[in-house]
Amino acid sequence: MTDIEPTASATVEGTAIRPLTGGDLEAVIAIDRALSGRSRRGFFARRLAHAARDPADFAAFAAERDGRFAGFVLARLYEGEFGATSREAALDAIGVEHALARQHGVGRALIDHLVAALRARGIGELATQVDWMEDDLLGFFARNGFVLAPRLVLSRTSGARLPAATPVARMPRADHDTDYSAADGDEFQSLAHDRLPVRSMARADLTAIIDIDRRITGRTRAAYLARKLDEAFTESAVRMSLVAEIDGHPAGFIMARVDDGEFGHPETEAVLDTIGVDPRHSHHGVATALLSQLMINLTALRIESLRTEANWNQFGLLSFLDRMGFEPLRRLALRRPLSA
Repeated sequence: MTDIEPTASATVEGTAIRPLTGGDLEAVIAIDRALSGRSRRGFFARRLAHAARDPADFAAFAAERDGRFAGFVLARLYEGEFGATSREAALDAIGVEHALARQHGVGRALIDHLVAALRARGIGELATQVDWMEDDLLGFFARNGFVLAPRLVLSRTSGARLPAATPVARMPRADHDTDYSAADGDEFQSLAHDRLPVRSMARADLTAIIDIDRRITGRTRAAYLARKLDEAFTESAVRMSLVAEIDGHPAGFIMARVDDGEFGHPETEAVLDTIGVDPRHSHHGVATALLSQLMINLTALRIESLRTEANWNQFGLLSFLDRMGFEPLRRLALRRPLSA
């Protein structure tokens, strides 16, 4: 996600925008390799295959000049990741051929077309992430209407031990609040294996997951959760989603995936999208046991980091993530409101 044109006044005349298709894979890989210095074939192959299978989940466009592939933009539509309560889109990748990047406004044309398409589909916000040292890219997004989002990008190393928990003063909580409790003094291994049984998520868990999510949020998000479960089995290169049980019944779940290319970052990392605990099992260490088992699995697979996001004022969640060893990354969360 570099080599974006520096001036907002660059012309877009002569640039044709069309849908991005699976046939563009090699051209996308070539542009991205020239920009990043490495191939992300697996990432783009999975994204384009998923977009062809579920076009309602993506907005992806190609730019052409004089009949030649000149650039691309790929955004993913979602509802519910990282605690979101409305339909949003994440700009996963954008790239422009180096020779055209600084004179023809191809990047701007792609963004303008993407924004118009998202507005037509009722999407309220376009989000992305940028390394805070990528000055050119930050400038490009600023000139195209992006501002700093009220969200923190957090990460922890998978191999690090769970710090011993200390007593935490608890705020009064409503019955529907998510449980972010931790079990004092335990480490990942004992939490995951001795306290609660944690297993891989199965397709048959969907009904229980929908019920737990409804008790937490007060809303029924069956379509979103069904889509996330399907992604766990078809989209992610490695299955990471888990379910914790109490008395043989699902008490909580965690939805995570392994990716190697979101937001232009080539490193393979796991992404924590959603964690939920049945309010009837609050303060039983369910969330901690789920995260503990996830970290064990990542360590075994030699995946070094787990990334997530949280709103700056999600104090209960931030406190839990802090106790679990998460720290801010040097990535900035950006957003562009899409209301007319």
